[in-house]
Amino acid sequence: MRITRTLATVAAAAIATTGLVACSNESANNTADTNADTTAADGENVTVKIGTTEADQEAWTVFKQLAADNGITLDIVQFSDYSPVNEALAQGELDVNKFQHIKYLAEYNEASGNDLRVVGSTEIVPLALFWKDHDSLDGIEGEEIAIPNDPSNQGRAINVLVQAGLITLNDSVADELTPTPADIDKDASKVSVVPVDASQTPNAYNEGRPAIINNTWLDRAGIEPSLAVFEDDPNSAEAEPYINVFAARSEDIEDETLNKLVELWQTPEVAEATAKDSKGTSVPVYRPQKELNDILDRLQNK
Repeated sequence: MRITRTLATVAAAAIATTGLVACSNESANNTADTNADTTAADGENVTVKIGTTEADQEAWTVFKQLAADNGITLDIVQFSDYSPVNEALAQGELDVNKFQHIKYLAEYNEASGNDLRVVGSTEIVPLALFWKDHDSLDGIEGEEIAIPNDPSNQGRAINVLVQAGLITLNDSVADELTPTPADIDKDASKVSVVPVDASQTPNAYNEGRPAIINNTWLDRAGIEPSLAVFEDDPNSAEAEPYINVFAARSEDIEDETLNKLVELWQTPEVAEATAKDSKGTSVPVYRPQKELNDILDRLQNK
């Protein structure tokens, strides 16, 4: 790992520059890279290089200060889009990242041949159905519903409609976690779907058509999450691939400092800030590392 350790007497200058300090408490089994002990030991400061696309959110300000209070200086690398973040981690340019759900990570591993793994969970944001000037599903039968067409969201959007009782899947569906429009039993379903670019789902909503819209596009379109007429169950098996996570290289996931970061993200202070950032839609997730990596493996080996 590339995590940097600095003696406290030297770290004072860095603290003045970054506004961050250091210390860690709980000891865990560190089976990560033997070339770098990342524990924030007494009198030492640890710097972790972390990649994200969300550094401007309030939760990251809170997280950064909590890390400082616990002996970890966060060197936050902000990315403007998702595609380079995992590759930067795989190439050793980052120590850890936090920007994605498990399904996105699985798709990256499969496409790249790399083996990034899950360090810990953060939260899940339910995916919801919106229908302008409606506050329930009443009268929705026969409507055509716009759903995002990207691989990470299309299957989940279809499952939102399954949970709502609006769509029935064929018995022959290959993967119930990631169904496609071809898996829909049209005769048994109450609505139809039209896949569109995720950026176009708010347009469908504004035109009066029902649409599944993720939080990114809700925020950009100024649509309040509270206007949803239905959302998926964040505790369901169908939602498991969409748990957001910290990811690291496989040899580093037991690292004490990285696991401390997960612990800090799961504090009430960060949860409160995350809820504010998501306008109350985020749901904290506390799942063991092994369970999270089992989900990852299941998605990669399906």
